[in-house]
Amino acid sequence: MTGCRNIFWLLLLIFLIGCRDQRKPQVEGGEKIVRLTYWCAPNPDEINLANELVREFNRSHPDIQVKLQPIPASVSSEEVLLAAIAGKTTPDICSNMWPGAMDEFISAGGLVALDQFASFQECLTTRVPADLLESFRAADGHFYQIPWKTNPIMMMYNCRMLRLAGVKRVPRTYSEYLNAAKLVTKDTDGDGRIDQWMGFRDIRPIWWQRLFDFYPFYIAASGGKTLFEGYTPVFGNRAAVQVLGFFQELYQQGYYPMTTFQGDNFLSEHLATQFVGPWSVVYVEKFKSPTLEYDIAPIPIPDDQQGPIYTYGDFKNISIFSTSKHPAEAWQFCQFMISRWADLRLLEVCSQIPIRQNLLTDPLFTPYFQRNPRMVKFAEQAPYTRGVDGIADLKEIFDALSQEYEACVVYGRRTPAQAIANAVERIKVILTWNRYR
Repeated sequence: MTGCRNIFWLLLLIFLIGCRDQRKPQVEGGEKIVRLTYWCAPNPDEINLANELVREFNRSHPDIQVKLQPIPASVSSEEVLLAAIAGKTTPDICSNMWPGAMDEFISAGGLVALDQFASFQECLTTRVPADLLESFRAADGHFYQIPWKTNPIMMMYNCRMLRLAGVKRVPRTYSEYLNAAKLVTKDTDGDGRIDQWMGFRDIRPIWWQRLFDFYPFYIAASGGKTLFEGYTPVFGNRAAVQVLGFFQELYQQGYYPMTTFQGDNFLSEHLATQFVGPWSVVYVEKFKSPTLEYDIAPIPIPDDQQGPIYTYGDFKNISIFSTSKHPAEAWQFCQFMISRWADLRLLEVCSQIPIRQNLLTDPLFTPYFQRNPRMVKFAEQAPYTRGVDGIADLKEIFDALSQEYEACVVYGRRTPAQAIANAVERIKVILTWNRYR
């Protein structure tokens, strides 16, 4: 019953917000003014960015005025948006669209197909790499989201710790990483307990934790593949087995601790590596000690892997909702949000990477990257990122995958091949059950 009450109050909140929404053109001074509502992510940096973007757009477009509102607080933004779609109280535009929830939004008829706009093709193909843009095409062949920003998952490493351990170069492959782990992992104070490790990952079987270990490593090992083709799981392959085998050895050899920590053990220099997005650079720069030397590199890959190294991109995108009475004007605002100036402000205010092909060659962005050299690594990685599949049951799917990960990697109760086979079968059952129940 608690869940039902929560849903009731959430729907009521969205309804009341919608009742206050004014979208009809209003006549002011003899001119019609189109009013749009824009929902941004509820974190402080993105609210600051959104306020700036809205203010500048409104100043330069007096006939189109945008009202900003952060997404109402709830368990997740996806819950809020689905409730708003059901209640037909969605905003005109939202910039916190997680690709993993798109199938649900599209199936509910909640989104506008953006490729209906004449300028879509030119606007997006000149900004987004072709193969990356294609990965956001919906099952019906249309595009319902603008790839906006990405947070590539990469390896942050302690330069001094690796150097003092005798590691000659930054580990690029599984074997190089494991060899470095053997040198790094040790008892530094002689009390008989290990207190310095190669790395650490949260071992709890929580679905989103796999977005920082198994999933980016699978994308890298598979040469840029995701878990599905359509609604068919396709990760029952050698790449997935290699990933689980790699992490299993890290725990079996004690290179990663099977525990949880209080505080940040990378900052305290007890960990040689961690797998993070660009947001961590700002955090580390703010709190690091004078002795901490660190840098950024791609995540390790299998020894026989060839070609560019891909990773998970943690995308957030922009969509227009089908309740909008002014989709053409909303599209104007969307184009403004992905302009060169807006992308620069995204970097400067939020330290997140805009999806822009010429980011490192466009002179507008050069001063920023000169001031923030470690962000160059994330910008270089950005074209080689992948998102999640737009499957309605994705959180449940990653929960099942997390349970197999835990059984295999952490506790060694399954071989990597058994765990992957089990995960594929469990996910097939989830998809079948949820589709036909």
